[in-house]
Amino acid sequence: MLSAGGADRPDRPDPPPERPEPPAEPADPRRWWALAVIGLAQLLVVLDATVVNIALPSAQQDLGMTDAGRQWVVAAYTLPFGGLLLLGGRIADLAGRRRMFLLGLAGFGVASALGGAAPGPGALFAARALQGAFAALLAPAALSLLTTLFTSARDRARAFGVYGALSGGGAAAGLLAGGVLTEYLDWRWCLYVNVPLVAVALAGCALLRPDPARPGGGRLDLPGTLLGCGGLLALVAAFAEAEGGWDRPVVALLLVTGALALLAFTVVERRAAHPLLPLRVVADRSRGGAFLAVGVPQVGLFGLFLFLTYYFQAVLGYSPIEAGLAFLPLSAAMGVGAAVIARRALARGVPARHLMAGALLVAAAGMVLLTGLEAGTDEVFLSRLLPAQLLIGAGIGCAVMPAMITASAGVDPRDAGVAAALVNSAQQIGGSLGIALLNTVATSVAAAHPAGGGAPAALVHGYTVALWVGVGFLLLAAVLAGALVPSRRPPAPVEPERQPAPL
Repeated sequence: MLSAGGADRPDRPDPPPERPEPPAEPADPRRWWALAVIGLAQLLVVLDATVVNIALPSAQQDLGMTDAGRQWVVAAYTLPFGGLLLLGGRIADLAGRRRMFLLGLAGFGVASALGGAAPGPGALFAARALQGAFAALLAPAALSLLTTLFTSARDRARAFGVYGALSGGGAAAGLLAGGVLTEYLDWRWCLYVNVPLVAVALAGCALLRPDPARPGGGRLDLPGTLLGCGGLLALVAAFAEAEGGWDRPVVALLLVTGALALLAFTVVERRAAHPLLPLRVVADRSRGGAFLAVGVPQVGLFGLFLFLTYYFQAVLGYSPIEAGLAFLPLSAAMGVGAAVIARRALARGVPARHLMAGALLVAAAGMVLLTGLEAGTDEVFLSRLLPAQLLIGAGIGCAVMPAMITASAGVDPRDAGVAAALVNSAQQIGGSLGIALLNTVATSVAAAHPAGGGAPAALVHGYTVALWVGVGFLLLAAVLAGALVPSRRPPAPVEPERQPAPL
């Protein structure tokens, strides 16, 4: 009996004392107000990736940009954002997440003001690059704050539901905001609007808990930083340059350089005493599957934003604000999918694996609907565009929310910033690849289209073929999520005082 009791005791006393403690420590009711501040910051970061899209024609005419140069209004933001996220996440882990959150917010606001006042294309590109750099500092700090602030399973599901809705719907909301601001004010307000929002977020930072005292000993991995960030920058630059054709020598050079740099990065990180990316963060099969489930769907989603923007304005003749309003169903469906459907499904015990795979199949079905678009009348909105947007939005929202939870669950608190950076990197790199790849497919197919039917018919045919490529990526993401993410629910987060000693 003693041996039986002795075998029983380690199982019973250990979990009960640890399970009640995590919900009790963050019970400060201000954490929900802090979520509002973090959510506003994330909305700014995601929204700015698309808010200038609809304003591009006005900005191009005002500043005298060439057709080849206008893409850099978007690429100048995504290049440093996607390439510097790992560095931003590690700095947040080393220097303090709240501190880096404040610095990222302030810098983002200053860069936005400089972009709004830009006298020429060069100044605008530089300001957008500065925005992207500060966004790379802000985004992982925001997500890692969220991860460490909400530790109980129920609160975390609610918080990530809100965060996922903002992450998923922010891009579509940016298109709406860009249309409204461009039509009623000026394209420059697509950048100026960030300044008052940043001021509100900075005022709300008083609600965030101070950074805990750090024991020290951590150092920045300089070789890893150069190889990792350089490799990502090269890959994102290759995707941006590919809009002029994948067969260009500069694209091949950037792709090879990026691949070799990331390969060397992996070798260096295995031996580094203080790695930029601890390989234990990505070695977990469940977490790796979640990263892919976040990033791969963005290939189709960002391409979709681009095509529908041109379809609404160039084919259906919508004004900027009408084009922005036409994206509302997609944005609303993403919010409902993340904050309502996914949250309730997880609360009822639906495994994240099944939820992600099923939701991505629903999104793929919605994109299949769009492959039947024609250069027709407004009736196409009710017959295809509306139901397709609802399916795609709900599917992406339902998939991204549990993927974010799975990607951050069980991460050592010291690595929360890096894990958050990887989630954002997956989104940005997937989106950059989507815009480049699908736009290349669409333009080449449209150029080869027979002259009959005119330019609108050629454009729509190009969009249709590219959308089928997007369907393929959504199906691939569903397969990866189903194969890599286990059926078990995400593990409870590890508390700092209970964490095992590093190996």
